This record gives sequence, C-alpha cells and structure tokens, in this order.
Amino acid sequence: MAGRPIHTFAVVRSEQLTPHMIRVVLGGGFTTFTPTDFTDSYVKIVLPRSGTDVSTLPTPLTLDSFKELPDEYQPVVRTYTVRKVDRERGEISIDFVVHGEHGVAGPWAASVKPGDPAYLMGPSGAYAPDPAADWHLLAGDESAVPAITAALEALPADAVARVVVLVEDADHEPALPLPAGAELTVLHRATLAPGEGLAATVRALEWLPGRVHAFVHGEAEEVMHGVRPYLLKELRLSRDQVSISGYWRRGRSEEGFRSWKAELRAAEDA
Repeated sequence: MAGRPIHTFAVVRSEQLTPHMIRVVLGGGFTTFTPTDFTDSYVKIVLPRSGTDVSTLPTPLTLDSFKELPDEYQPVVRTYTVRKVDRERGEISIDFVVHGEHGVAGPWAASVKPGDPAYLMGPSGAYAPDPAADWHLLAGDESAVPAITAALEALPADAVARVVVLVEDADHEPALPLPAGAELTVLHRATLAPGEGLAATVRALEWLPGRVHAFVHGEAEEVMHGVRPYLLKELRLSRDQVSISGYWRRGRSEEGFRSWKAELRAAEDA
C-alpha cells in the first residue's frame, strides 16, 4: 500500500442523504485517477492529521511521503465504496455513514467544504452483476448500500433480483433503483429481535430457479459467519457465483478489522 500513488482531489459539494448519511462529491483528480467498471469499486481515503502541510511532502505523493513525519502526524487510511463516477464532469461521489464524532472519516465528511483537499488511493474492485445470471441476490447493511445501488443501476430494467437491506430505522431507508423483477426487504436494526437480522432474512428467502449471482457485504461477523456458510456450504454455490465479504466489524477500528480478516484467512487456509 505504501508505494501506491495518492490522487489529489478537491471537494465539489456535499449532500445530506439521510440523517446519518452524507454524500461527498470530489473533482479535479482525474488526471491521474482511472475509474473502474466494477459496481463494488472502492478507494482508500487518506486523511492527513491536523497541521500537516501536504504540499511540503515528497512527490509523487504516496504513503511513503509521510514517513519522515513524527508518528503523531501519520495519516489515517479508511476504505470506502465509490457510489458513482461522472466521467464527463470528472467527479466521484462517496457516501459516508456519520454518527456524530464517532470514527474519523464520518466527521471529516460532515465538516468538509467546497475546495477542501481530499486524497484517494485506488480504485480497486472485483464485482459487477453477471449478465448471464438468471437472478441476483443483493444483501447488506448501510456500508453496502452504495455498492448495492450501483449494482441495481447496472442491471437491465427487467432483471430479477432479491434485495435485503439492513438500516437503523425507517428514517434511514435508502431510495433504491429497483428493476421490474426486484423484491426489496428492508430491516430496521432498532426493532430486530434476537436471532433476526441479515443472515436470518437471507436464509428465509424463497430460492428462485436458475443460476444466481450473489453480492453480500456488511458487518463481518454476520456476513462471514452467518450468510457465507449458508451460500457456500449449504446451498453449495460456486465461488464465482458469490461476492461476499465483511466491510467492517462491530467494536473494531479498520486497523483492527484488517487484523481480524488476516486471522480468518489464516484459519481457513490451515
């Protein structure tokens, strides 16, 4: 990661989507940034510490450029899905879940103003809806909504899909561009009883005939330990039919989450 180029953008505008979700639109970085066609395209947002003068750092700008600074000035790096790319305008939109002062990227998104700098690495990605699939399963919590929305926009108007979204309550329900053959189930975290949730709801879905292509992302414990065994072991879907991974884990920072994922991979490979 250290040697990957950091692309310099500027904030164009921001928009409050729901009480706890803000969209930040960035522009000006497309001279070096090349977007992908994956609907789960994501970037690493590099957040310099307050007081860091990025203009004085060695170029081309990478994480190595910060190494000569004291530890307390090392930047924070957070991973976010790209919600939308407007190639004609040279703009990229990223949606942030914001819960007050909790976290790092959320408060940054809530406080930025037009003209403020933004620094991105990437993009990366691996999933786009398979046009040969008979139907699509799209499931996740708030962190997966941008990728789910992008996937729905990429589907044909008559596509068959089953969509499950977990949000805090009715005020946080996203507006999703559902194709004609889609059915949406929205779960409210605030009213779920023990044993209910994303995994239980996916398990309860009527399984349609034909080949499915599934995208399931969100809180890692529920996705990796709840939904993943059901799809891969019980239903025996092939790995090319499934894009499933945790975007975050309850109670852990992104750094701690990376360690948890590495431990999980090592355990599975043992």
